[in-house]
Amino acid sequence: MTTAAVPSAKPYRWWHSRAVRRFCRHKLALTGVAMITLLTLACIVGPYVLPYDMLYIDLRARFSPPMTGDHYLGTDPLGRDIAARLLNAGRISLLVGFSAMVLSTLMGALVGVIAGYRGGLVGAALMRFTDAFLAFPSIFLVLALAALLKPTPEMITIIIALTHWMEVARIVEAEVRSLREREFVQAGRMLGLSTSHIMFREVLPNAMGPIIVAASLTVARAILLEAYVSFLGYGIQPPLPSWGNMLNGAQQYLAQAPWLAIVPGVTITIAVTSFNFIGDGLRDALDVRSDHM
Repeated sequence: MTTAAVPSAKPYRWWHSRAVRRFCRHKLALTGVAMITLLTLACIVGPYVLPYDMLYIDLRARFSPPMTGDHYLGTDPLGRDIAARLLNAGRISLLVGFSAMVLSTLMGALVGVIAGYRGGLVGAALMRFTDAFLAFPSIFLVLALAALLKPTPEMITIIIALTHWMEVARIVEAEVRSLREREFVQAGRMLGLSTSHIMFREVLPNAMGPIIVAASLTVARAILLEAYVSFLGYGIQPPLPSWGNMLNGAQQYLAQAPWLAIVPGVTITIAVTSFNFIGDGLRDALDVRSDHM
């Protein structure tokens, strides 16, 4: 007597999940991913391909407009190639944005999961501490810290992270409070699992959707904030380029050489808008109510 073969279960592939399919239907989010990918690759590879170094000075080529010889985006008041400076500045601005996002997300997630799961006096104290930070406009905190500390890329990253973890903490705390009485948490307690295990191995992974969305939007805010602080002269200092200090150096030449401000300004706009599109796509993809999309 022969027995029918039982078909084996198909292995799970994340790229076949509903969230990925919903994200792929979000055209603006896909456009954002494509733009950020191209911009990141250009910043990584571009400086090695361009004919000029970012610090190479050619006084005879001062204020050359875009598409002048090998200067594809023109030159600045010292004759330095704008394309080389723009791509090297992109490395710093994108690195600051991604690093600040990672640090602020970790800090906010840690505070939020402890406050949401513990509740009581501990949770109230952590949330009031978060509210105290939220009470101050973040731009003033960043400017005050940047004025007191040495404005290196590492320090600017830490300053931005220290002033932007509160939104993540709020989101995580609310999500964890709704999860802490669920059946799988109760089962973990009955099995004798430690509190830290339940918080970080059981509860936190189930709150990753809102965290991912908040993290993607934090990158855009961090890039914009770094550019703003550098534009005011408190951020990344020349000769090290960033998109913000390129705008700072261009403001006195707006009538004579407008491309000095247009090029980094358009690049900042593209980067920030792309990350916002990605955040919108992730929010719709990770929302279980979006199945009708």
